[in-house]
Amino acid sequence: MPATPPLPATPPLPATPPPLAPRPDRRVLRAVLRWTAVAVAVVFGAVGAGTAYGIGTMERTDVPGLATASDGRWEYPTLTRPPLPSGSPGPFADSNPAEAHHADLRALVLPAPKGAKEDPALRGSDGWLPTGTFLAEYSEASERDALRTALTDRGLRYIAARGWTTTDGTRTRIYLLRFGSGVVVHDLFTERVAPASAPGFRLRGTDVSLFDDGFPPQTDIDRVQRSAYNEMAPYGPEQVRHAYLSAGDVLALVVQSREGRAAAVPFQQTVVLQSQLLG
Repeated sequence: MPATPPLPATPPLPATPPPLAPRPDRRVLRAVLRWTAVAVAVVFGAVGAGTAYGIGTMERTDVPGLATASDGRWEYPTLTRPPLPSGSPGPFADSNPAEAHHADLRALVLPAPKGAKEDPALRGSDGWLPTGTFLAEYSEASERDALRTALTDRGLRYIAARGWTTTDGTRTRIYLLRFGSGVVVHDLFTERVAPASAPGFRLRGTDVSLFDDGFPPQTDIDRVQRSAYNEMAPYGPEQVRHAYLSAGDVLALVVQSREGRAAAVPFQQTVVLQSQLLG
């Protein structure tokens, strides 16, 4: 596989964002997340024959701007996109109108960061997850049934997933759902699961979640759509953050929850790295 040019620098992330202040109609209006501090960018470079992402095994003093105290980023391993089958185009090549990911979907799921404990339940059978396990993320039985129907009607093929818990108690779950084409995923993303104002289906353990405007525009990944949401206070024992990604024939869901407050920085980092693997 030919070498891939380096990815652009990781955009700035805040050290500690202030709490979100919902507008009166919290279910339909967007919340605005304002930065209070800006961290210096981390450079993502090409390594070997593939494109590498994340700070990987680099020491903090080797990364520009990260010689100071941690801003909350996790230490992910150096990542490389899996090879494509011989003769297969990339998902957004002109010769691939279906925007299909021909690489093994299981190899496109972001790995756990250093020190995290993986959740074996999300590995499924041979890396493929039953639809029911994915639907267990959602709160209401009626909504699970509606989403199951939406997935079936749109020809869901299979699901790959991974989950882990970090030492601070943050639980992460990532699900990649593959369909027959990018058109199908775009429709499901925009019309059902990820409207602009609030999520189409309520996650387990949440009450009100609103659109998260806290991602800087520099974190946008070409050809990957993102809708992220924050659970608004008052919430229960945990706060939940989640994001949907539409990337060609793959719909992704990234969920992070933590007792008390779920930190913004590792959530944004995780979502952006998963987007880069799919883009």
